[in-house]
Amino acid sequence: MVVLTTTAVAVAPVAPRPASAIAHGEDAADGAYRFTARLTMTGLPVDGGGTRDSWCSGALVAPRWVITAGHCFRTPDGRRVGRTVAGRTSVTVGRTDLDGRDGFEADVIAVRQADDADVALVELDTAITGVPPLGLADVPPVAGEVLRLTGYGLTAADAAAPTRRLQTGEFTVGRVGADVIETSGRRPRADTSPCPHDSGGPYFRERADGTAVLVAVVSTGPGCPHPGPDFSARTDVLGEWIADTVDPSPGPARWLSAGVGAGVVLLSVALLVLRRRHAGGHRRSSMPQVGGRMRR
Repeated sequence: MVVLTTTAVAVAPVAPRPASAIAHGEDAADGAYRFTARLTMTGLPVDGGGTRDSWCSGALVAPRWVITAGHCFRTPDGRRVGRTVAGRTSVTVGRTDLDGRDGFEADVIAVRQADDADVALVELDTAITGVPPLGLADVPPVAGEVLRLTGYGLTAADAAAPTRRLQTGEFTVGRVGADVIETSGRRPRADTSPCPHDSGGPYFRERADGTAVLVAVVSTGPGCPHPGPDFSARTDVLGEWIADTVDPSPGPARWLSAGVGAGVVLLSVALLVLRRRHAGGHRRSSMPQVGGRMRR
């Protein structure tokens, strides 16, 4: 569960509920947004004994690392933990149609939770080098900006089965806090919205040159579909932590040791870190506390 704080506008709490794929979105084109990841958890323990299966969305940000929501890794009583919880957690990357054979699969071997954000990085047992990682934004989001979201899961909260194809939609940024942003559906419909199992799905900026950079990940919000905002954890303010996690080696060598795709990502992170240090470091959130639906 993400915590939001503000002094500007009151936001009514919404009841916590689990987080389906994008409601009232649209099918992604074959081969589009290949950095999007599906995290499959098999054998999650539940209160009272027994297990269940679940999944989240995410994005490849380095050959061995996927970013997602921190609450995708939590105990039955809701505590976020820095480890896998299911009997097996696997990741699929680069597969628009989940019934197809393209893309890559790997198992999760480690989880790193951000200290003050609903964000986690998961380490893979195999480097995925056939998909360019999603870069990291070095410019903060601004109100009115249009972002794209991708994710896997249901297309409505009461859908009988998860979608088998990657879903996408456009969203408009509302209020921007130090750690969290509001995002509201724009296209295909005003009530296009993330649902359960979109947790960790990437909100990204599409640049004029055709590249994309990560701005935030799905965290929480009201039941889907719905008009109005959901709440997403900013990733541009986590650049230093992401860089230290995906490549903990000291000194300039860290920027030279990765492959070409990862090198571009880490270089953008390095520039972001320098800017943040020059600006005076981390800021605290300025948006209000909101209970919400965790979208795992």
